[in-house]
Amino acid sequence: MRLLKYTVSMTCKLYFGMGQTLVLNASYEPLNITSWRRAVILMIKGKAESLEEDKTYSIHSGKKLPTVIRLRYYVKVPFREVSLTRKNILLRDNNSCQYCNYRGSDLSIDHVLPRSRGGTDNWENVTTACLRCNVQKGNRTPEEANMPLKRRPYRPLSNLNFEATRQIDSGKHKEWSKYVIGVAIK
Repeated sequence: MRLLKYTVSMTCKLYFGMGQTLVLNASYEPLNITSWRRAVILMIKGKAESLEEDKTYSIHSGKKLPTVIRLRYYVKVPFREVSLTRKNILLRDNNSCQYCNYRGSDLSIDHVLPRSRGGTDNWENVTTACLRCNVQKGNRTPEEANMPLKRRPYRPLSNLNFEATRQIDSGKHKEWSKYVIGVAIK
């Protein structure tokens, strides 16, 4: 019965996507998001240590479910810049308008400093906006239009940043915000 309860509990965590663990390099740089099972294996083999745990779930004999682990040895990762595309801008902004938090399919890309006034296409100048807010803002800056941004646009460091930000914003893994650069706790 105890084993059945454990299996059902862990299956539910995996099914609802809560069994994810953030993997950090030895330098505390985010590397990957993996399953809780893989994280536990890395810990058992002595290759990683747990930094954050889910206090509500126990894995085995008092050990808690890890939500953030750190590798004991540094892994060199080649740098790859994230390209500025519509899809990546929408991912960075969590598919929501950065002026009114609207979530829907009719989102557009807005230039914080309009192109007609010298604004360029770069990560720090483009943001996601719904059509209504984009038209309302028009050819003005957010300050001139009295439309403050919910989150300032930033250059993501990696594609991992998109998924980590989504998890933090959804409230599933708020503890990850300490380890992911560019994410502010709301």
